[in-house]
Parts: sequence; structure tokens; C-alpha cells
Amino acid sequence: MSSKPEQKETHQANGAVLPIVPVDCLASPDRGQLVEPSDFLGPDGAGVEVVVLESRANAKGVREEDALLENGSQSNESDDTSTDRGPEPASPLKETSFSIGLQVLFPFLLAGFGTVAAGMVLDIVQHWDVFKYVTEVFILVPALLGLKGNLEMTLASRLSTAANIGQMDTPKELWKMITGNMALIQVQATVVGFLASIAAVVFGWIPDGHFSIDHAVLLCASSVATAFIASLVLGMIMIGVIIGSRKMGINPDNVATPIAASLGDLITLALLSGISWGLYKELESKAYVNPLVCAFFIALLPIWIIIAKKNAATREVLYSGWEPVIIAMAISSVGGLILDRTVSDPNFAGMAVFTPVINGVGGNLVAVQASRISTYLHMSGMPGESPDTAPRKCPSPCSTFFSSDVNSRSARVLFLLVVPGHLVFLYTISSMQGGHTTLTLIFIVFYMTAALLQVLILLYIADWMVHWMWGRDLDPDNFSIPYLTALGDLIGTGLLALSFHILWLIGDRDSDVGD
Repeated sequence: MSSKPEQKETHQANGAVLPIVPVDCLASPDRGQLVEPSDFLGPDGAGVEVVVLESRANAKGVREEDALLENGSQSNESDDTSTDRGPEPASPLKETSFSIGLQVLFPFLLAGFGTVAAGMVLDIVQHWDVFKYVTEVFILVPALLGLKGNLEMTLASRLSTAANIGQMDTPKELWKMITGNMALIQVQATVVGFLASIAAVVFGWIPDGHFSIDHAVLLCASSVATAFIASLVLGMIMIGVIIGSRKMGINPDNVATPIAASLGDLITLALLSGISWGLYKELESKAYVNPLVCAFFIALLPIWIIIAKKNAATREVLYSGWEPVIIAMAISSVGGLILDRTVSDPNFAGMAVFTPVINGVGGNLVAVQASRISTYLHMSGMPGESPDTAPRKCPSPCSTFFSSDVNSRSARVLFLLVVPGHLVFLYTISSMQGGHTTLTLIFIVFYMTAALLQVLILLYIADWMVHWMWGRDLDPDNFSIPYLTALGDLIGTGLLALSFHILWLIGDRDSDVGD
């Protein structure tokens, strides 16, 4: 066998020009055994042996690529991998149920305590004058708290996927991802904040038929300012978390989205309360302040749009990523209307402290699952491609929760976190004497039933929605999480309100629901 045909091509390595031998000459069909170097040695035994060493490295890369695909998709159908793809990005380690639970547990508890703190804040501020006399602010609460799902969690999922598939490995790539994504979420935050205020005005006007222009401008200024500042702060935190988790060898999908929510609810609600209270105080003496605040943040929009358009990674989202964000905001606003109607009734004032908790926990868990499934699909190809692992039909509950698939395993782990997590959070609320509600057994049973049902529905919808979007050439990182977290707000608020109504109807006076 002559080596001359192979020597027509050269390869540059460490400053030396080396002849190339095709990898398929060195590896058997199963790519597990290498042909002996002696089979390719020329008469002088030199030079070509170096090619064999280079080819061994290539064959090793093929085996590593197989491991990557097996680890990412949990599939054995990766035998047709081509070596022309170039180097594959590093993959997270193969995860067991224990490793998934261990990585998710701490961020989950941290996020949960963040929602508990947000609930305690809402329990206090619901008695402020701005919440009493401008009750539409309650409608803003789920919509603005949902921004962490619409924007921050989507950002976390997008950056986690980019980190896992090697798009943030160089400083240049990292800087481009940071600037483009930060500008993008400022555009989205400003627009969504403005639209949320309009929704709050409309939803507040429909039941009562009362409209106040001063209150409408107050809602607009409070919503836009809160959305902008909260997204700026949380976006910077997200970037630091994802970079740090990659350096520590932790899968960002497991930690980024819960940490996005850990401070998200608290920061957003504190900002909304403080800003709306301050602007409400200025309403009578300095009525021009509210329009100026609105105009200032809207005037910054062109700057963020220009920055986001310069980045190819965010340009597409800037043009096509509005539908899920706006629809999700509308869905969350419906949940806000339920909250407004319920909390305004003195019999159900205690519901305020539990709403951010049940909504936040459900949204955090489903965001983790959606981010994991999205990363798993990205390792198999690009959106629009239909790998064997992407079902075309609505999955059965058994396949979602009881199959041997890695995503089914993570769904079981996340579902099992609901009861112990909520017990810890309820005990914390009770210890801090929040919610005006005594934790009786019947209250805990109704609350846990609502929480379990919410997460069960969300995890099933996530399994279907992420694969459905993937098969229709939509990136789930940009489209699925806003819908899922908004549905979590609506389902959680609705089930919690239903639980409080049932408790009141059956006369569970020991729980002191309305006191």
C-alpha cells in the first residue's frame, strides 16, 4: 500500500507540515479499534508514522464526539458522525438523578426563599395607600414578576445553551453575547413594561368602568421604570452566574434559571412598590414627574435597538421574539386580575403572601426543565431538524414522567422537590408570622394539592411545547419559557384562589383565612 496519495494533502501542526492519512483508514467501522501503525509505514519508516499519531488523535476526537452525543441525547444512534464537523464543544458530565437533584436543590431553595421574601413584601405593601387607591398595581405584580420568565429566564436559558455548545469559550464571543443580550433585554423590558401598564389599565377599567388618566400615567411610569432597572440588575447577575458555573464544572441549565428567580421576585416587587409609592406621593404636587419618567426610558429604546441589531445572536430575537413575550405578559396579567379581585376581598387578604411563592416555585422548576430539554435538543442538531428524540405528537404522561430518558428523569426529580420545598417555605412564612393565616392541616393539604397539580401540568406542557417548537424551526430558549412561566402564574394564582374560596366555603375558621 502506497502512502503517496495521502501525502498530496498537508496539515499544519506546531509549525510543521505533516502528511495526512484519512481517519477511515485508521479506524474500523465501529471506530473502536485502530489499525496498527506498521500498516502505513513507508520504506524508511519516518514521516508517515507522525501521520499515524495525528490520526490517532483524530480517532480519539471521534470517540469523544460519540461520547458527547451519547451524553447529550442519551441515544446510541450516533454512529454516522462525520469528522468534517470540526471540534465539538465540551459537554456536561453524564447526569444521574442524584446529581441532577444535588445541583438543582441549592438554587431551588435559594429561589424559593427569594419568593418567600417577595411574598412577605407583598403582604406588607398591600396595605400602602398606592395599593389601596390604585388597585391596578396588583395587576402589574404577576406581569412584572413574570419578566424573570419572559426575559431573565429566557436570557439564562439562551446563555446556558450557548455555554454548553461552546459559543462562549473565547473572550470575543463572550463579550458579543453579553452586550447583545443585555441590550436585547432592555428593549424587551421597556416594551413589555409599557404594555403591561396598558393591560393593567384595561383590566382595571373593564370591571368597574372607572378610568383615571393620572393613575394610568402612574402605572406606566412605575411599570417601565421597574422593568428596566430590574432587568438590568438581574441580567448582570445571570451573566456572572453562567460564567461562574461553567468555570466550576456545573451545568448552567441546573442553576442559572433558579438563581434568576431567587432575587428576581424580591428585587422586582421591591422596585415596583418603592417606585409606585414615590410617584404616587408626587402625583398631586408634581404631576409632570410621571410623564417625564415614561418619556426618559422610552427615549433610550433606539440606543438598545442599535446595539442589539449589531449582534447576530440577538438580531433574530429582536425581530421575531416578541410574540411569546407579549402573549406571556397578557397571560400573567389575567393572573394579576385574579389576584386583584381576590386580595381586594378582606376574606382573602392572606392570599397575597402565598401567591409569589406558589407561582415562583412552579415557574422555577418548569424553567429548569425547559432549559434542559432545549440544550439536549441543540446537541442533536438545529431547530427545524427532527431528531428521533423529538416527538411529533403530544407525549403521553407516562413518557414524560416514567421513561428512562434523561429528561424524564429530571422531570421526576423536579416534581419530587415540590412537597419538601413548599413545606420549608410554608414553615418560614409561618415563623415570620406572614400571611394572616394559621397553617392548619386542611390548609396545607389544599395548598400542596394546588402546588403539585400546578407543577405536574407545567412539566407535561413543557415536554410537549419545547419539542413542538423545535419541530417548527423555533428556538425553545427564546419561545418556550415565557409561555411556561406565564402559564405557571395563571395556573398557580387560579388554583390558590380556588383553594382559598373552598376553605372559606367549608368554614375552616381555624385557618383564619381572612384575618
